[in-house]
Amino acid sequence: MASLGVISTDPDVTAPAEKGADVAEISQTRLMIRRFRQSKLAVGGGIVLLFLYLVALFAPFVAPNDPAAVDTSAKFAVPSRIVWSGGPAMCALRQEIKDFEYVYTSDCEHPDRLHLFGKGWNYKLFGLIETDRHLFTPGSGKVLIWGGDSSGRDVFARTVKGAQVSLSIGLLGTAIATVLAVIIGTISGYFAGITDTVIQRVIEIVSSVPTLPLWATLAAILPRDMSVPERYFFMSVILSLVGWAGLARALRAKVMSYAGADYVKAARAAGSGHARIIRTHMIPNSLSHIVAVTMLAIPMGIVAETSLSFLGIGMQDPAISWGVLLQDAQDVNVVTSYPWLLIPAFAVIVAVTCFQLLGDGIRDAVDPYG
Repeated sequence: MASLGVISTDPDVTAPAEKGADVAEISQTRLMIRRFRQSKLAVGGGIVLLFLYLVALFAPFVAPNDPAAVDTSAKFAVPSRIVWSGGPAMCALRQEIKDFEYVYTSDCEHPDRLHLFGKGWNYKLFGLIETDRHLFTPGSGKVLIWGGDSSGRDVFARTVKGAQVSLSIGLLGTAIATVLAVIIGTISGYFAGITDTVIQRVIEIVSSVPTLPLWATLAAILPRDMSVPERYFFMSVILSLVGWAGLARALRAKVMSYAGADYVKAARAAGSGHARIIRTHMIPNSLSHIVAVTMLAIPMGIVAETSLSFLGIGMQDPAISWGVLLQDAQDVNVVTSYPWLLIPAFAVIVAVTCFQLLGDGIRDAVDPYG
């Protein structure tokens, strides 16, 4: 009979135990990162979003033309064709008048060379650095990559500039909603009892109100003569007034599951007050869940701003956002004749889809069994 006390020296026998030890040493954060990286769609969505926010951050540098400049000679100008003529170039636009309307044709026999980091219109990068350098500029004339709008303004430049408002207002509105939700949801779940009952009734009332009509009503009462920064701030607040309820309810459930844990009881026994327990135990343990839910809430803010601005009760001229740009596409006949006016809508679709993919990936990484 083989002795039970013999220990095998075969590396294949001891490998599983060693591998198990390695896995045990991996922190929860590293496990979440590993699970997130396994989702190719989530990683891809994050990369695209990073690119969009970089474009928005450097919008004046990326835009070859002033997004606010009106040029009646470029009214509903067709998008410029990109060709290769010893380097990247654009076909020159030729303008004619037929039946009292401008008709544009592309002249690719004499293309307009594009120059990287060339000089163009003056602007202040980040509002501080005055410069006239751009990512690309035409050798002569005017380049309209995505055509012109009803006033002859550059659709590409305005779409890039509009990303600053549309992408950031979703972040700011969601940030305000998250702060409200963390405070209210944590208090509701931690103290329970009558406090929880009252807060839950308030959440139910807020959640029962149709979202879009409420946003529209609040936005419509804003004075129309407000400055762009003021309207931007109040629109962010309006978008956050509804968004906090769902996150607060989800966070309440998490906090309630932690409230009876042994480490919370030990903290109370050690003399820690409610504020300290919430700050050091409740919120940190719920942080991953907060991040996951917040990432899924940001695209709703982007869609809400676009919808309200499209209806004329959100951001308004001279502000530039994707919703403001889509006001030109309200007429079906106009869209049929000038389909490039719908390009900002595709920008919204791409941003919202990427946020959804990223949010789903983070949620699955945080709670793979949820």
